Amino acid sequence: MSTVPQVQSPNFDEFLAYEGPVVVDFTATWCGPCRMISPLIDQLAQEYEGRARVAKLDVDESPDTARKFEIKSIPAVLVFKDGALVERIIGAVPYEKFSSALERHL
Repeated sequence: MSTVPQVQSPNFDEFLAYEGPVVVDFTATWCGPCRMISPLIDQLAQEYEGRARVAKLDVDESPDTARKFEIKSIPAVLVFKDGALVERIIGAVPYEKFSSALERHL
């Protein structure tokens, strides 16, 4: 089971108000590629614990937040720094793509 917290629309802006980088995996339970990268997002959260904040957001539970960030296909992993979107990774990609994106913003 995932140890990565689920974030939802009502507390999304509060979640982004973190001093370091914030990674949000826009996902859905019915999405096969999302399930494929889920363990990678869990690994990212563990590896960067204390240096970055990592969460998952279910697009079906928070459609307004998904719309706000123009999520048109999932999985979509967004990296934020100081509350601003700095990187967008779409699709099932290798772990290194996520970690190198995060490293650029530490």
